Amino acid sequence: MSTPAPLLAWPEDVASLRIGFIGAGRLGQALAWRLAQAGLKVVAVSSRQEAQALALASPIQGCACLSAQAVADACDLVFVTTPDSVIGATCDGLTWRAGQAVVHCSGVTEVGVLAHALAQGASIGGFHPMQTFGDSHAAAQSLPGCTITVEAAQPELMQGLLALVAGLQCVPNRLPAGMRGRYHAAAGYTSQFINALFDQAVRLWQSWGATEEEALRALLPLAQGTLSAIQSAGVARGMPGPVSRGDLSSIEKHLAAIAPMGPEMRDFYKTLCAVTVPLARQAGGIDEAQAQGFTDLLKA
Repeated sequence: MSTPAPLLAWPEDVASLRIGFIGAGRLGQALAWRLAQAGLKVVAVSSRQEAQALALASPIQGCACLSAQAVADACDLVFVTTPDSVIGATCDGLTWRAGQAVVHCSGVTEVGVLAHALAQGASIGGFHPMQTFGDSHAAAQSLPGCTITVEAAQPELMQGLLALVAGLQCVPNRLPAGMRGRYHAAAGYTSQFINALFDQAVRLWQSWGATEEEALRALLPLAQGTLSAIQSAGVARGMPGPVSRGDLSSIEKHLAAIAPMGPEMRDFYKTLCAVTVPLARQAGGIDEAQAQGFTDLLKA
């Protein structure tokens, strides 16, 4: 691969960059709006969905709806915010130039998918906000304070991306090359997997006739309390529950109560419970003999 030419004087010239977006979905819209509100120059957008391009551009003074190639030609920094499956094809279908940066916003796709732009002299990187984007307007408002993961091999681009993170009032996370799959999986544990845990808990509540709404009204404050404990004490020491205090009999009762719900729910509970045993050991809540007792019970 060719070595990219030097960029603009990052981050001193970050405010003068002409920024463009290829892809105008919810993430692209929220990020573009927030960059513009931070005083940066979002000048162009392209999307196969004309309505989405107009929705992104209309609140931003001087932002034009163009073809993808016209965005690449007009901008110093191009965010590729298409669906993950077409990031590579989108990049490969365009002509890039030395001195510009091409950055995708996928959490899981490796930066190497932009190799075509790198071969043409551009610098490439990743810029992934750790945020949910169910609603563009809500995401734009809640973006300040969230973590944005940045990746770039070229120091000048890395400094420029860090400057953008600072301008958005966000927290930077530098990611080494090749780690995006693990990084994105970690986010999944603390985002959509929470939904799976609540699904199991709600099903237990529903077994005695309670509604999902009643279950969530009771369970959400409990979860929020655990999150607060993790924030203040860490993962291991912030863990509540019977394992954390060596209460083997409660786990026995749980297993007996869950068994009629079916083997899948029982086995899921046992798997989760087994993961908490070393956490309780790490926090000092149980000794080795107690840990072995939990392990033997869960394997039985």
